[in-house]
Amino acid sequence: MIRNIQNIIPGIATSDGAGVKLRRSLGGQNQLRLDPFLMLDEFSSNDPNDYVAGFPAHPHRGFETVTYMLEGHMLHQDHLGNQGHLKTGGVQWMTAGRGIIHSEMPQQVSGAMRGFQLWINLPAKEKMKAAGYKDIQVEDIPTVRLLNGGSVKIIAGAYNHEGSEVRGPIQGITTAPLFLDVHLPSNAEFEHHIAKELNAFVYVYEGDLELGGPMRAVPKQAAIILGDGDRLKAKAGDAGAQFIVLAALPLHEPVVQYGPFVMNTRAEIEQAIDDYQNNRFVVAQ
Repeated sequence: MIRNIQNIIPGIATSDGAGVKLRRSLGGQNQLRLDPFLMLDEFSSNDPNDYVAGFPAHPHRGFETVTYMLEGHMLHQDHLGNQGHLKTGGVQWMTAGRGIIHSEMPQQVSGAMRGFQLWINLPAKEKMKAAGYKDIQVEDIPTVRLLNGGSVKIIAGAYNHEGSEVRGPIQGITTAPLFLDVHLPSNAEFEHHIAKELNAFVYVYEGDLELGGPMRAVPKQAAIILGDGDRLKAKAGDAGAQFIVLAALPLHEPVVQYGPFVMNTRAEIEQAIDDYQNNRFVVAQ
């Protein structure tokens, strides 16, 4: 059964960090989310004034952050001593867990800076686990070349190609996330099995795309929420298309968010604020 379009959440222009300009779809207007996805930001600019101030040190608790760099160079540092250079094509996967204080600062003063940051919720039983960080270089992310001239980059989960399963570097997470970056040439088609129990969406960042059965054109820079089914079907327009595909198991748990803290109850949020203000985030994990 082909998944059709259920909802469209446009990316709204905003800023975050020390003034980085971006577009926020999930987690933006009215905090619209898709369990377990909390937020999706796209940052894209050739003007250093839009990004050079970066994201100075700030805390997180209760979820995972995923930064995927399409173009540019940022440096991650956190209070646990982790450091990673996030460069073109690379990914940073960070589990905030019980608490982490980190920064993401541009390592360039000119040129293009482009990519995504995704927030994925953690189940209640894992919100207070130890924080973790994984720096994934572009050469460690498999890319499958399609017969139609397109390509699929597998960041998380797996992609079935010619009878074999190609697995991305991110595995073993409770929400079983799928994260693909798909590039299609002019008028090429793409199909992929997405288990029916997963919530899924697509975000087009270049070109034109149609989704579903029957096909329906979708806008760029918007989270295209997919309905029930077990198969994604897409077709690029004359200019081709570049888009990310995201899917994961829903948690079906209450979400209480206060800025960079995402917990299940208000009391847990108040505890997170108190812990941060009293330097308990820096206690050895």
